[in-house]
Amino acid sequence: MQDTRLNTFVNRLGEQLQRQLQNPWRRLGLIVIALLFGIFLGTALASTAGQVGYIDIAASAIVAIASEIISAIFYSDRWKLRKTLLGELLNALKFGVLYGLFLIAFLLGS
Repeated sequence: MQDTRLNTFVNRLGEQLQRQLQNPWRRLGLIVIALLFGIFLGTALASTAGQVGYIDIAASAIVAIASEIISAIFYSDRWKLRKTLLGELLNALKFGVLYGLFLIAFLLGS
């Protein structure tokens, strides 16, 4: 690839972002944001599926399958995703979605 200004800029921006995310406090902040976004997605999914009414079973099956796939990938030794930022963000998002769904279930009393 040619060494253009745009290519150099994108490479430097990626390196700088990677260095910034090595800081444990920024990493923790991103994980908390992913957890809170997951809670938002869980409540939005529950309210959307509840409004339509006929996609409840499909939505719950998709959430359960996605949760199990993320858990299988995250906790397997094959992928080594536990030590990466992407893996931690996916796991936090999964926990947030499941917590949001449990929160809505307890609110509705079901």
